[in-house]
Amino acid sequence: MQREPLALATKSSTSLLSPLERRLARRVVPLVPAWLGTHHLTLMTLAWCAGLLLFGYLAAGDLRWLWGSSAMIALQWVTDFFDGKVGKHRDTGLVKWGFYADHLLDYAFLCAVVGSYALVLPAAAHLSLLMVLAVFGGFMVNSFLAFAATGRFHISHGRLGPTEFRLALVLINSLLVFYGTRRMTKALPYVAACGFVALCVLAYRTQRELWRRDLACKREVAPAPAVRLARREAA
Repeated sequence: MQREPLALATKSSTSLLSPLERRLARRVVPLVPAWLGTHHLTLMTLAWCAGLLLFGYLAAGDLRWLWGSSAMIALQWVTDFFDGKVGKHRDTGLVKWGFYADHLLDYAFLCAVVGSYALVLPAAAHLSLLMVLAVFGGFMVNSFLAFAATGRFHISHGRLGPTEFRLALVLINSLLVFYGTRRMTKALPYVAACGFVALCVLAYRTQRELWRRDLACKREVAPAPAVRLARREAA
C-alpha cells in the first residue's frame, strides 16, 4: 500500500516576516466572506499572472505601468497566503488538490514575473532572465524533492521566503520606474550567479541531511554484532 505523504507532511517557514504573517492571519481569516472559498483564492493567481503580463506589455512603452505589476504581486500574496488558512479555519480545504494547484500556480506566477520583465527589458537581458528563471525554479524543485524524502516542505531558505521575494520584486519595480532598465540589465547576470551559488549550497546541505537520515535508518534496522555472530555460527 502506498503511503499518503500529504497527510503526514508539515509546512515549515522560518522567514523574517513569518511571525508577523501568522499574527495577521489570526485576525483576518475570520473576516473573509463566506462566499469566497479557498479554491477561489488559489485560482485567482491566474488573474494576477495575466495582469503581470498585461502591465509588462504596457510598461514597455511607459515604465510607470510597473506600479500595476506591483499591485498584481501584492494581490497574489494576499490570495496565496490566505487560501490555505481559510481552508483550515473552515475545515473545507481540499488538501491534495490545494497542494498541487497552489504550487503549480506558484510556478506559473514565477514564469509570469520573468515574462513580464522580458517584455520590459532589452533583448540583451533575456538570456540572464532565462538563467534567473532556471535558478529560482531550481529552488522549487529542491523543496519538492526534499519534501518527498522527508515529509517536510520548506518554503523559506536562509530566513527568506515567498513574502520577502515579493517585496524584492516590488522594490525592483520601483527602481525601474525611477532609474530605468539599464542598471537592472547589468545586474541580472550577477543575480543569476549569486542565486546559482545559493542553490548549490542548499542542494549540498539537503543531500547531506538525507544521507545522514539514510545512515541513521540503516543503523536502526541493522542487527546487533552479537546477533550477527550468532546467526553465522548457527549457519
